Amino acid sequence: MKELVGTTGLIFNEPLLWEKGAKGRIGFSLPRRDVDPCPLDDELKGDGPDFPDLSEQDVVRHFTRLSQWNFGVDSGMYPLGSCTMKYNPKTNERQASLPGFAGAHPLLPAELSQGVLKIMFDLEQYLAEITGLPAVTLQPAAGSHGELTGMMIINAYHKAKGETRSKVLIPDTAHGTNPASAALCGFKSILVKSNDQGILSPETISEVMDEDTAGIMVTNPNTLGLFEENIKKVADIVHSKGGLVYGDGANMNAVMGIVNVKKLGVDVLHLNLHKTFSTPHGGGGPGSGPICVTEELERFLPVPRVIEKDGKYELSEDYPESIGKIHAFYGNFGVKLKAYSYILSMGANLKKVSQLAVLSANYIKESLKGVFHLPYDKPCMHECVFTDKNQEANKVSTLDIAKRLMEYGFHPPTIYFPLVVHGALMIEPTETESKEDIDHFIETMKAIADEAKKNPELLLEAPKISKVRRLDEIAAARKPCLCG
Repeated sequence: MKELVGTTGLIFNEPLLWEKGAKGRIGFSLPRRDVDPCPLDDELKGDGPDFPDLSEQDVVRHFTRLSQWNFGVDSGMYPLGSCTMKYNPKTNERQASLPGFAGAHPLLPAELSQGVLKIMFDLEQYLAEITGLPAVTLQPAAGSHGELTGMMIINAYHKAKGETRSKVLIPDTAHGTNPASAALCGFKSILVKSNDQGILSPETISEVMDEDTAGIMVTNPNTLGLFEENIKKVADIVHSKGGLVYGDGANMNAVMGIVNVKKLGVDVLHLNLHKTFSTPHGGGGPGSGPICVTEELERFLPVPRVIEKDGKYELSEDYPESIGKIHAFYGNFGVKLKAYSYILSMGANLKKVSQLAVLSANYIKESLKGVFHLPYDKPCMHECVFTDKNQEANKVSTLDIAKRLMEYGFHPPTIYFPLVVHGALMIEPTETESKEDIDHFIETMKAIADEAKKNPELLLEAPKISKVRRLDEIAAARKPCLCG
């Protein structure tokens, strides 16, 4: 095997800023005042906030040292399944930080915001073209927020028809936030089991779909990394009973430029700009979860809407059937700018993005099957799912494999999800990793599987070289400390 990426290099300890400061230290200089001082009354001023006194050096070293404790997409491979943690081109950051965008105030009138409004208008058109769904809102601030907005629109659609429906079908291979989004709109979630191929069967949908069901929430490709081959038949069954199809587009990275979502029968689709369209997320920044809908549902989209009128752009609230406003101002604009830049940079190569993402995942699947148990041995999309079944005899679990992988210098994949697979190891390499890096990951996984047979203690005691060792995750879940 090649030299390990991981190392036992020096990691600095670092106290809290309140423990570092010393009275009288200062790290900045205020400009000279050009007005007379006007001190506040003591009653108004109070004691003031408890800020530590720090020099510039204290601050710089503090955050530099903390950054060395972290791992991110700029550090190395981040193969989180169902999350699409791919490398983010830095040119997108540059465009988003241009002064005219970064300094734009959300309360400026439309005539002083034409550039910003045009970008939002154009981005909506691009997303409509990519998905095949003609109407778009950029307001939702995250994927889960997009889910909620989509379900609010489905709810509004049924109410506009004078119907009250109480249920939503949710496959066992859907993303975990789907039931919560349905519940927030007053729907009861009905679990639908996938078949032995890991996908939905039309027969199963026929058995549970009725006139009291608002629709179905389908993640496609699903959380097993498999394309729902029967999606059109499923959609037809749902539509025949007056229901709507919600598409969870978190895994759009697998099908950009390849699939027309509208032709699959999807009525509402959310997108994660912070995943598919390559902007930092997780620990790296906020998200953005636009939704795309059919012509029939356009009238329910949140207001204000960005419209073009006489060659100018403006925000319009003239949509009486709208579900209303779902975000202050217009979402996380910086994330939209990065996605806009990414789409313009890639152009028609967005299709190649998905092709390479699928190729990478299938390469890993074929390379590791036999070493790790593969519950669904068929072509996958952007991610593949293994289990710890082959390691169980040596009392090595999925968690042990993930902890050992950290010592080799890789971020662990998603573990124990999806729940339909016991001991799941869910791997998504994305299209941004080179073959050399993927080969190194494959070699590492094989080495860990070999250790599980010959020296399982290495896995059971891992990690030993990280900043912290194994945490008491059960206590953290049952008794979380939320006070900092």
